[in-house]
Amino acid sequence: MAWTDDRVEKLKTMWTEGNSASQIAKELGGVTRNAVIGKVHRLGLSNRASSTKPIRDKASVRSAPKSRSKPSSPRIKTIIDTHIPEKNAIIPMRKPILTPGQPLPPQPSANEISPEALATVKEVEKGAKKLSLLQLTEKTCKWPIGDPATDDFWFCGLEVQAGKPYCEAHVGVAFQPVSNRRDRRAAK
Repeated sequence: MAWTDDRVEKLKTMWTEGNSASQIAKELGGVTRNAVIGKVHRLGLSNRASSTKPIRDKASVRSAPKSRSKPSSPRIKTIIDTHIPEKNAIIPMRKPILTPGQPLPPQPSANEISPEALATVKEVEKGAKKLSLLQLTEKTCKWPIGDPATDDFWFCGLEVQAGKPYCEAHVGVAFQPVSNRRDRRAAK
């Protein structure tokens, strides 16, 4: 079947009247619904959007990027883009309020642990059960010790503190109250 000028005009008329591709194919005869859709797409006819939402303006609408896979529909996809800033938009950032010559506030260290807690952990680890991963239960301390890439790697294995995954000594290292960390920073 060839697309003659008469058939193309009939397709355009029926398409603008709102007929479906199946209805147009049936009326024209000798073409499939997909052939009608393909021709509509090649002719660049409107997509007859079913949405009743008004499109704000051309600046707020952009075409969706074309997919490299087979298109699922010939309809033109659009995205309303009012909340996305422009590509090179300058976004103001907050600046700290400092007077000239004022020293910067102290930056907390990520690994601050009290010396008392470290000493306790060293003593506890000497008497640990040295369990493997498969030996751990909900009642054993899951604190890892050593390098996991070596054979000298194990878990503490002592009895856990209620509601925590670690024994009392390792809880003291893992869960330090904020006030203790603040006090140590102030003492420095």
